[in-house]
Amino acid sequence: MSILTRTYPFKQSRHWLKDSIAYGVIIWAILFLLQPFGFSMYQGNKCLVAAVFGLITTCCYALYWWGVISPLVKHIKPWRIWHNGCCTLGLIAFIAICNFLTFAALFHYPITARVFLMFLQWTLIIGLIMTVLSIGIDYNRSLRERMQDLLNNTTDEQRDITITIHDTNVRGNDLTIPINHLLYIEAQKNNVSVCYLRDDHPTSVEIHTTLSAVVDELREYQNIFQCHRSFVVNVNNITQAKGNSNGYQLRLGTCATSIPVSRSYVPQLKSFIA
Repeated sequence: MSILTRTYPFKQSRHWLKDSIAYGVIIWAILFLLQPFGFSMYQGNKCLVAAVFGLITTCCYALYWWGVISPLVKHIKPWRIWHNGCCTLGLIAFIAICNFLTFAALFHYPITARVFLMFLQWTLIIGLIMTVLSIGIDYNRSLRERMQDLLNNTTDEQRDITITIHDTNVRGNDLTIPINHLLYIEAQKNNVSVCYLRDDHPTSVEIHTTLSAVVDELREYQNIFQCHRSFVVNVNNITQAKGNSNGYQLRLGTCATSIPVSRSYVPQLKSFIA
């Protein structure tokens, strides 16, 4: 019960129209391509009928969002997990009723409680798939938005800060650059390769030191994040993050290299941007 009363962790989507169209297309694809629930026995134009149910789903989602979810979210503060769960169940029931009435009208089928319960069961099964997809979409959107907010704030705060990476070789040259120019640092045997922006273009230089020594030197800067045993990145310059709990691939600025986030560092990355 304590989980249900927690604040819902994701922002409500501002892309409800796009989402409604996407879910309608998914319903069409499930019916037309997989042909579940005896749909394969239908002898007519399966593509057209599947498109009708997809369109009904799209309209139901859009209407329910505009007429129910959006007003409730504005008036109920804080929006909790049980609120979202009830709205999701209401949406599934609404879609089931509308698709059932469409089915009865298309095929001149008698409106009975038994047939409606059958439709409700089918809708719940598909709704479960849709809910999992929706949570995944919400999570990734929330992750991107929180990451972008964090990066914008940190970048502004560190605009005038410079860092120095010391070369341990007697005749080596230390590298001093603005912290916001740093992209990533990669361990290479007895050296590290530092990739940074020079005249707005990525460039690399090798410095005789270890990655652990660099991490220790830059420990006070929270945006310098070790994402792999061989890589340290400046999260200020992350422009793209793709992956899941098994690992991520990061893109930094205009750099063409994809930087791996190993599985053991994924929880730290998530907590960092949460």
